[in-house]
Amino acid sequence: MARPKGDPAAVRKMTIGVRVTAAEYAALQEKAMALHIRPAQWLRDAALKRRLPAPPVPAINIAEYGKLARLSANLNQLVKLAHHGHSVTISEDLLHDLAEDVRRLRLALLGHGSEDV
Repeated sequence: MARPKGDPAAVRKMTIGVRVTAAEYAALQEKAMALHIRPAQWLRDAALKRRLPAPPVPAINIAEYGKLARLSANLNQLVKLAHHGHSVTISEDLLHDLAEDVRRLRLALLGHGSEDV
C-alpha cells in the first residue's frame, strides 16, 4: 500500500540561500541538534514564529506626541481644578482650538499632513 499524497500546497519547493560564517554555522547546528531538528528547520521556525522587534517610531510621531502630551497636561490641570471645586471657565474659541489641535495631531500621527486635511 502506497503512502497517501500530502497537500500539494504544503510541499516546500522554494529555497532561500543564506551565507553564514563557520562560527555561525556551528552555532546553528548546535541549536538545531539541541531540539533534534535540522538547521534548516530551526531557521524556518526562528524566522516564521519569532516575534520581530517593533519598527522604529517615525520622527513626526515623536514630535506630535510631545505636543499631545503638553496639551493633555494642560487639560489635566483644568480637570483637577474643577474636581477640587474651583471655578473653571473655558471659552468656546479655546475649546474649538483644542478640538482642532487634537484632530490635527491624530492625523499627523496617522501620517497625514496638513496638506491632506
